Amino acid sequence: MLNARYVKRGLFTFKNSLVRSKKSSIFRIIFRPNNVFNLYHTLSGKDLAKDIRKEAFQEILNIKKSHPNFSPTLKIIQVGSRPDSSTYVRAKLKASEDSGVNCIVEKLSEDISEFELLNKIDKINNDDSIHGLLIQLPLPKHLDETKVTNAVSYTKDVDGFHRYNVGELSKRGGKPFFIPCTPNGCMKLIEKAGIELCGKNAVVLGRSDIVGTPVAALLKDRNATVTVCHSRTTNLPEILAKADIVVAACGKANFVKGEWLKDGVVVIDVGINYIPDVTKKSGRKLVGDVDYNTCKEKASFITPVPGGVGPMTVAMLVTNVVLAAKKQLLKNETPLNITPLPLKIETPVPSDIEISRKQTPKHISTVAEELGIHKQELELFGHYKAKLSLDILDRLKDRENGKYILVAGITPTPLGEGKSTTTMGLVQALSAHLHKPAIANVRQPSMGPTFGVKGGAAGGGYSQVIPMDEFNMHLTGDIHAISAANNLLAAAIDTRIFHEATQKNDATFYKRLVPAKKGIRRFTKSMLRRLEKIGVNKTNPDDLTPEEINKFARLNINPDTITIKRVVDVNDRMLRQITIGEAPTEKGLIRKTGFDISVASELMAILALSKNLKDLRERVGRIVIGANYNNEPVTCEDICCAGAITALLKDAIKPNLMQSLEGTPVMVHAGPFANISIGASSVIADRIALKLVGKQASDSVAEDRDETGFVVTEAGFDFTMGGERFFNIKCRSSGLQPNAVVLVSTVRALKLHGGAPDVKPGQSLPYEYTQENVELVRKGVANLVKQISNARQFGVPVVVAINKFETDTEEEIEVIKKAAIRAGAFDAVTSNHWAEGGKGAVKLAEAVVKATKQESDFKLLYNVDSSVEDKLRAIVTKMYGGAKIEISPQAQQKIDMYKSQGFGNLPICIAKTQYSLSHDPKLKNVPTGFTFPIRDIRASIGAGYLYALAAEIQTIPGLSTYAGYMNVEVGEDGEIEGLF
Repeated sequence: MLNARYVKRGLFTFKNSLVRSKKSSIFRIIFRPNNVFNLYHTLSGKDLAKDIRKEAFQEILNIKKSHPNFSPTLKIIQVGSRPDSSTYVRAKLKASEDSGVNCIVEKLSEDISEFELLNKIDKINNDDSIHGLLIQLPLPKHLDETKVTNAVSYTKDVDGFHRYNVGELSKRGGKPFFIPCTPNGCMKLIEKAGIELCGKNAVVLGRSDIVGTPVAALLKDRNATVTVCHSRTTNLPEILAKADIVVAACGKANFVKGEWLKDGVVVIDVGINYIPDVTKKSGRKLVGDVDYNTCKEKASFITPVPGGVGPMTVAMLVTNVVLAAKKQLLKNETPLNITPLPLKIETPVPSDIEISRKQTPKHISTVAEELGIHKQELELFGHYKAKLSLDILDRLKDRENGKYILVAGITPTPLGEGKSTTTMGLVQALSAHLHKPAIANVRQPSMGPTFGVKGGAAGGGYSQVIPMDEFNMHLTGDIHAISAANNLLAAAIDTRIFHEATQKNDATFYKRLVPAKKGIRRFTKSMLRRLEKIGVNKTNPDDLTPEEINKFARLNINPDTITIKRVVDVNDRMLRQITIGEAPTEKGLIRKTGFDISVASELMAILALSKNLKDLRERVGRIVIGANYNNEPVTCEDICCAGAITALLKDAIKPNLMQSLEGTPVMVHAGPFANISIGASSVIADRIALKLVGKQASDSVAEDRDETGFVVTEAGFDFTMGGERFFNIKCRSSGLQPNAVVLVSTVRALKLHGGAPDVKPGQSLPYEYTQENVELVRKGVANLVKQISNARQFGVPVVVAINKFETDTEEEIEVIKKAAIRAGAFDAVTSNHWAEGGKGAVKLAEAVVKATKQESDFKLLYNVDSSVEDKLRAIVTKMYGGAKIEISPQAQQKIDMYKSQGFGNLPICIAKTQYSLSHDPKLKNVPTGFTFPIRDIRASIGAGYLYALAAEIQTIPGLSTYAGYMNVEVGEDGEIEGLF
């Protein structure tokens, strides 16, 4: 109650019983006898909700200035067509549109099963383009509302009904992702009234999980003394009489009476009830849980019904959607946090398999989560391996790429110089020690070398992929899929020759080639492509003329031109040349052929170079398997095998996720044979990894490029082979550009190039390698200088990594460092990652980080439109240091044929020895002035390159007298022993 004298003193001014505050809310003044009146403030939810929507709209516009793709999106699922639900949905839709929020309403049939609804919710949970998901209640009786609402991810639960949000809200100091809309709206109205809640008595009438319980928690969080009552509380009037704030949410029309309240109380009426009213067209009117006419005489502030809490509920929903979108944006821009695994370093360093066994890896789902990979983008293969969905690329398409690092090497010894080990050590240093997100991208090893002389390819010492046995054997079956697909093609080729040879009548053969099924004949997709290729524009098999049938059905493959061999992932030398068709059933169609090792299949190169499944399908179709008797190319598409091959590879195209010894992520994918192919991991793995460690693209000024992470990949053999092909073939195919090259060098290799005796696997090193010999290093360092020059021709910074061995001396290392810097390397750093893990590669990692900040001038070595001869000449003279090329008549004939077939504008891969810059493995260091022979040239049209042979290359290795498989055993506990 206020006495009229307060008005006379000018504390309030009014007219016609109305006083407007500065916020356009309304004081209503009720005069009583004896100059006493009651003043109450109507808390308009409509006005406040309108302001909130305007604020949301402006906030979205402001964020769009720096993030143009920012688009808060709400998905509403309405099951059935209840009129009241439809009304609420329309209100939410309009409020969303007024606020600049994209709102999608999906109406589902009332008889939808719970399984179908939950499955739909799960898909929306995993859709980053949807920020908020609302299930319009009530649901039909056959659906469990609690189960359904809790199926909504708590990060998209803009209603605030999920058990996580409810639980966090009820905890002291809890942090719910969202506050329920109606309780939050109530609190905003109280805030608008300017009520200080600390120490006030608040009574919440109602105990529902939607309003009563959460609003009580919010009031308690503001230090109010809260009493929760309900319609059956016995002494309710007495409790309400002491209340400073009343929140009524009991669902009973006009339940709270004015005489129960004390003067000056704040009343928030949440109720929505309909009572009969003959004056209304509908015959009823909307009222709250509070008897408004009596309560307003006691209240200082009161919300009307309608127009009070209702509009606020919808406004807070919009606010939650914007909040959800902002949180996702923040998450996308937050650098990855990769938690390293501790290493327990032992001296002397144990065997690789022992080290791998002693480390407990993270579950692969943890590795994926740290990379921001969604659950549905991960396909688990046990505890420590998984495949990644290519959907990641679409989800992260607007993200900038991370930094791209290539690890290559100098001309190696037969023992190898540790590129894989350096790759792993560098990534472990970047992630585990410099705390910069980094992913190692490596090839899948063939089991041929694993059981042969070379051993596995997981790295070594304290810088390796784990578990190494799972890495080196089978992995997820990609190589087996390549083998099956390749052998299907080989079988299809020989079968086609057989059927064409044994069925002389064109019409009969054509009828069997395109049979009727249920009385209808149809061309397959591959058949339609062949018809297009031969210029027949018909789709009905019965419409072809005899001439067209002959042209379509008869491939007339010349067996002498077939380039496809069968494959096996074993070093089986006895399969290098075989005779097939010996069985009497093959009717004399005998021919000589052979086997390749699986990774030498063109399909493996295609897997490595494809950008996506569609690209893989097109490349497979372009494989040239040979030629017909008119010397015209015959393709896999002509054989009608491309679709089936793609089906066999549909899972193999997904990269594999593993981890290093220190728990940093590793992607393992593809393994093309480095002798005749690119010798690098896949384009797809690189693209996915670069997006995962990249950052959200924006128009922000003064962007800090350090926010991006690193992808470190390697190229097989030395830089003149793996590095040159990486740039000229892989980068040309992918469109990606490395930010730096790490060139791996060893004292051991430089001594070899300086004149030390040859080394052989399995034999003791000559003393020149175990004793200090600075002069040998000084002579051999010319090879490193040449390889630095080779790498710099592509316009990117070069960091030399000196892979340290225990016999190396400081004087020898210093010679390498000085020579590298003089040759133009950005830096030259000693790295001891084999013995120390990432800690031993920290200085290398720091140098790489600095190198990626340097300006680069990326360029390729040659123009693909140059002649085949000019491209060969460019590689030989610029990379190898040769004087000229000498093309054999056989090779020239092939070159001319490929030109005539339209394949002359492809990049070139040269197959040569890895032990010399030249074609001769005996020519060490930096030979010059030599003539480089091109003995033969072949085509990998599906992969997209020609490859020239400087010497006969064995495409299926053999096993040595003492081979790696002899060491392998399986213990009683199932653990594999003896791998190296």
